[in-house]
Amino acid sequence: MVGLSKLWTDYCDVVIKEAVFNQDTKRTEFSEKVLHSKIPCRVSFYITRQTSGDFVFQNSQEVKLFLSNQINIPIGSKIKVNRNGKITDYIRSGEPAQYSTHQEIRLELFREWA
Repeated sequence: MVGLSKLWTDYCDVVIKEAVFNQDTKRTEFSEKVLHSKIPCRVSFYITRQTSGDFVFQNSQEVKLFLSNQINIPIGSKIKVNRNGKITDYIRSGEPAQYSTHQEIRLELFREWA
């Protein structure tokens, strides 16, 4: 893991949506809670080109997060990636690919909480 982790020049925070009961209003409200902070990671981008029936090229981008396999990131978590000083919010989609040295998680741009 030491060799691979040298490539992890990005950092990420993992944020979950937590239900909290408000005693004053007697309602359950949701707030964001940071589950993990400043995790070393690496984001990889892969652009695919597809053609439609009209021979029009459409680009789509796949985003993968590489990080330690010791970190548990629940499905639906918001992942705030700091890459070169720019923070981008993503959401975890699907199960991670687990390896002996790391894990790979497919990401999508975060739009809103489900």
